[in-house]
Amino acid sequence: MSTPRRLQDWAPADLRRALAGQGIRLRLPPFVVHIRSPIAVVAEGLSALYPTNECLDPADSMADFHVAVTPRWRPLRPLCVFEMDGLRPFTPLGRDEAFAFLEWGLNWCVTGHAHHWVAVHAAVLEKQGRALVLPAPPGSGKSTLCAALMLNGWRLLSDEMALLDPATGQLTASPRPVSLKNASIDIIRQRHPDAVIGPVARNTLKGTVGHLRVTPDSLARASDTARPAWLVFPRYEAGADLTLTPRGKARALVEIASHSFNHHVHGRAGFEALATLVEQSDCLDLRYSRLDEALAWAHSLEAPQ
Repeated sequence: MSTPRRLQDWAPADLRRALAGQGIRLRLPPFVVHIRSPIAVVAEGLSALYPTNECLDPADSMADFHVAVTPRWRPLRPLCVFEMDGLRPFTPLGRDEAFAFLEWGLNWCVTGHAHHWVAVHAAVLEKQGRALVLPAPPGSGKSTLCAALMLNGWRLLSDEMALLDPATGQLTASPRPVSLKNASIDIIRQRHPDAVIGPVARNTLKGTVGHLRVTPDSLARASDTARPAWLVFPRYEAGADLTLTPRGKARALVEIASHSFNHHVHGRAGFEALATLVEQSDCLDLRYSRLDEALAWAHSLEAPQ
């Protein structure tokens, strides 16, 4: 059996030519994605953040999603558009945002079309087979905490989406780069100088955005599922001491349902899957300002019986 070809095996010029032509098929567990783009920052981002992901032979592999980020001409400001199967679901963005646009578009592909799972907007990390689920709106410090946990021994399942199997109650991993914004980029760089952050897009609607490469263990164990154990709603608050407050199950269920992209697609089974996740988990509100305190708390967790 031949050794699988990895993205890092491509010479930069060859990767740019392939992306600009027929594209590449990249394994992004649990999916295979066909990606095309002639924009240089897309090739740069893929090389930096997915070096050990497997590239598949297009003649022998199917793809779950066919996506492209392509240039669009506009006077004074170069733009780009995201496409899936020829559809253009989003407003064009600046061309220097092309790699971030690819990442955001892939999130949309999964949450809008991969209905094998109940998808919830949340970070998910695992320790000893039990999962910590962190649902939170933008600006809550979710991704900063997620990145810090991943870089301190937790396995990343996803920064953006909990993929809950309604039949088994297990969470499926989809380890892709962690999206960091604004001050979070420098915080992670200062704490972990060896961490790899890809192309940084500035002046986006979300501010300054960069993506953090997942740890090797997180990618190597992408096929390992995890059972929910903790459902924690984080909130960053400058200067605040770490505070943990139990959240009632009913309120937790209402909140996590509001973060779900597609439980309605599954009907009763989708709602019951969310209810089971809540029932199996310790439900808490977490307020924090200092990452070291939050990390110490996370490392002290014991799975509920």
